[in-house]
Amino acid sequence: MKIVFMGTPDFAVPSLKKLIEKYDVCAVFTQPDRPKGRGKKVAFSPVKEVALENNIEVYQPIKLKDDRDMIEKLKSINPDFIIVVAFGQILTKEVLDIPKHGCINLHGSLLPMYRGAAPINWAIIKGEKKSGNTTMLMDVGLDTGDMLLKDEVEIPENMTAGELYDILKERGSDLLVNTIEGIKNNTIIPEKQSDETFYAKMLNKEIAEINWNDSAKDIHNIIRGLNPWPVAFTNFKGERMKIYESNPLNEESKEEPGTIISATKEGMKVSCGSNVLLIKKIQLPNGKPLTIEQYINGHKIEKKEKLG
Repeated sequence: MKIVFMGTPDFAVPSLKKLIEKYDVCAVFTQPDRPKGRGKKVAFSPVKEVALENNIEVYQPIKLKDDRDMIEKLKSINPDFIIVVAFGQILTKEVLDIPKHGCINLHGSLLPMYRGAAPINWAIIKGEKKSGNTTMLMDVGLDTGDMLLKDEVEIPENMTAGELYDILKERGSDLLVNTIEGIKNNTIIPEKQSDETFYAKMLNKEIAEINWNDSAKDIHNIIRGLNPWPVAFTNFKGERMKIYESNPLNEESKEEPGTIISATKEGMKVSCGSNVLLIKKIQLPNGKPLTIEQYINGHKIEKKEKLG
């Protein structure tokens, strides 16, 4: 089985490693090297690093759809499969038609729900009780191809997007192998997607500002859905307070939304549009993340102070 792998971030790494174990991964396509961190040092993508460690040829087109040389290179490789995991570029019909068995994409949601760039975060922001991975036969639409296999994962009420991401990136590798074997042996019947979906648009920092008029449960879901990035925040004494952990409480408050009710070692209680939110871990500018217990050891949080 001759495979071309297309992927970029660390989410794609377990899948690439598993495919290298099982098949002949003869080329890797990934995004161009980019400056990273404060020093703006040019960094390889996590996928490129794994490919180089395994002496696999790496190609980094700026835009594959416009790069004739790269498209001709793909045709000359003549792969059985192109496997795509968070590559970050659109594939044209010409590219999709190259591999013998098609282009298979691993997507971090239970399709057709949560098509788009940030399915893991939005599943948690929307309070879903389960998520998972779906493999699909790619078409020219955005995550609209026929579904092949699914793997469901339960979402406990305090799971963060980062924790779900880590689970799905590991489990996705086995799902891909099962999909390849199923297609090879004609044991998978592709299933059309319905039009019922929620589009998981790309995250930005504007999404992260907390609206205290929302319910405690909705705010809790935003906090865990944006952990570890971009991290939900509010304003506290004129500074940006990032919030990493919380718990919605079955308590009502007569205080205006955003009002601090109390701050103890258990956490900081804040009035919301409905019910009360217990904030457990925060970060102020130039500081590290601290539990409320750690924070109040050296700082004061007054009752009736307002957030937001």
